[in-house]
Amino acid sequence: MPVLLYVLAVAVFAQGTSEFVLAGLVPGISADLGVSLAEAGYLTSGFAVGMVVGAPLTAAVGRRLAPRWTLSACLAVFVLAHVSGALTDSFGVLLGTRFVAALANAGFLAVALSTATRVVPAGRRARALSVLLGGTTLALIAGVPAGALLGELWGWRSALWAIAGLSAAALVAVGRLTPPRTSTDHPGSARPRLDLRAELRTLRSPDLLRHLGLGALVNGATFCAFTYLAVTVTDGAGLVPSLVPLVLALFGLGAFAGVSVAGRLADTRGRLLLDVAGPALLAGWIAWAALADSPAAVWVLAPVQGALSFAVGSTLIARSMAAAQGAPTMGGAFSTVALNLGALLGPVLGGASLGTAGTAGPLIVSTALVAVAVGLRLVTARRRSGAPAR
Repeated sequence: MPVLLYVLAVAVFAQGTSEFVLAGLVPGISADLGVSLAEAGYLTSGFAVGMVVGAPLTAAVGRRLAPRWTLSACLAVFVLAHVSGALTDSFGVLLGTRFVAALANAGFLAVALSTATRVVPAGRRARALSVLLGGTTLALIAGVPAGALLGELWGWRSALWAIAGLSAAALVAVGRLTPPRTSTDHPGSARPRLDLRAELRTLRSPDLLRHLGLGALVNGATFCAFTYLAVTVTDGAGLVPSLVPLVLALFGLGAFAGVSVAGRLADTRGRLLLDVAGPALLAGWIAWAALADSPAAVWVLAPVQGALSFAVGSTLIARSMAAAQGAPTMGGAFSTVALNLGALLGPVLGGASLGTAGTAGPLIVSTALVAVAVGLRLVTARRRSGAPAR
């Protein structure tokens, strides 16, 4: 794999840490800036909205630029947003920096996904994407606990400074290693760049829409359960709060394993992987929802569901990118929007379910979302004149 992919993964690691670590910093932000916990929670919502808006916007604006410049510009804005957030005493300014950081994050990820598929041969694209998405899973394993520890030791601002510093280092490396050429294909190809309307027309593709929709549902289920995992672990299964970081780390380790395995299989056996892992993921959510009060279920199913969720999710991303070959600069944006729509939908539904179904509610919602995804895939397969699902 090209060194560039690992540099991009470092940037994705920093950005993933920024996205997920904030939940652990909300109490400190609330106390320091004199706002309620509910108001501080808007920082997470602001980031999510920025991710949805930023992916297509940045990809469309930067599509005439070489990837080097677009990636560098997004990282530079991301760094400046975190520096501004770390310096401010205004909650309104902090909220604005979160939205701007998310715009930059989404734009970077959209362009990075497209770039990753162009710097490797066609038969290794899923593996290249797994390297990139490995940055997100490592953020769950190491970045979030490290950021929470920094916040505990030196305050929430120190976590923002650390993310800014790591992103600045990645910015230098990305600027040096990203190819300057503007061609949207693998080296050796001379295909001209399509106009924006032609790329957007690829959204008419049933295959692309199907994989984007399935990806949104699976990611919604993943982040519904992950967002409320602490509640599931403590209030549901009765584990002490000090064990929550360990459970989160187990989920992250499983996610990293799932992405790694999917990267090796998705290019050649993606259909089989979805046929096996999709129903297994559904069975796992059903089991966890039924055993929500069992500590043993937490220890077994946290890593298993992390692995299956990210194996299925990353495979769907790879297949979305393959279906979006007619949109070489916007394909990554399509996938980024789908994933973040799921990341918005899942936690909202999970939060609503807590009032009606108790601590098992988010697990029930995750079960329902994956059940819809598996059902849609089966129905689509039957409608394709008996052809296997892709």
